[in-house]
Amino acid sequence: MTTAPARSARAATPVARQDDSPLPPAAFEHELRELARSRYHDTHPFNVRMHEGGLSPAELRAWVANRFHYQRSIPVKDALILAKLPEPSMRRSWLRRIQDHDGPAEGEGGIERWLRLGEAVGLDRAQMESGESVLPGVRLAVDGYVNFCRLSPALEAVASSLTELCAPNIMLTRLETFPIHYPWIEEPGLAYFRSRVPQGRRDGVEALTWVTDWARTRSEQLAALSALSFKCDVLWSLLDAVEHGSRPVSSR
Repeated sequence: MTTAPARSARAATPVARQDDSPLPPAAFEHELRELARSRYHDTHPFNVRMHEGGLSPAELRAWVANRFHYQRSIPVKDALILAKLPEPSMRRSWLRRIQDHDGPAEGEGGIERWLRLGEAVGLDRAQMESGESVLPGVRLAVDGYVNFCRLSPALEAVASSLTELCAPNIMLTRLETFPIHYPWIEEPGLAYFRSRVPQGRRDGVEALTWVTDWARTRSEQLAALSALSFKCDVLWSLLDAVEHGSRPVSSR
C-alpha cells in the first residue's frame, strides 16, 4: 500500500454519509470509470464531427494549434503534481510522464510529435510555438487546469489525470478515421496518437491505483470524483472555445 498524501481541508467535511465511511475500492473504481466514460470529451460535437470527417482543413488546423497550448502545459502540470508525491518511487514513476512529453532529448517526445502533426496539417511550427493563435477560452481552460494542479492536494491533482482512462480509445479512433477522412495528412504526422495509446493505458492504471488507495473516507472519494469532473470540464471547454472561436489560423 502506498503512503497517502496530505489530506485537503475540504475533504475533511463529511459528505453524503453520516459516518463518512468510504465505498469499497471496487465500487469507488466503478464510480471513477463511469464518470470518466460519461463525461469525456469524445462525445463533444466537435470531436464527433472530427471523427466523422466533417472538419474543414481550416477547422482541423485551428484545433491542432489551440490544443498545442494544452499539450505543452502537460509536463508543467505534471511537474507540479510530482512535487506533491510523498515517496521517491512515486516521484520516479511520475517523472516518466514529463519525459514522455518533453522527451529525453531535443527533438523527441509528445510535444515534438504534436508540432509535427501541426506541420502535417499545414501549420507553421514557429507560429504554433508563439501561441499567437490560441483562443482566450482555450488559454483560460488550460491555465485553470495547471493552476488546479498547483493548488490542489496530491489526491485531487492525481485524480484529475484520470481522463487518461479514456485517452487510448480516442487515440485509436483518430488512428482509424484520420487516414480515411483526412488522407491529405501524411501518416508520420499521426505519430502522437500512436504513442499515446500505450502511455495512456499505463498512466491511467497507475493513477487509478493511487487514487483508490489514498481516498480512505467518502469525503476524499467525492473530492477525487469532483477533481475528475473538473478535468472533464476543462477538456470540454477547450473544444467549446475551438468550435465557437473566430480567430483564424493561417497555414504555411
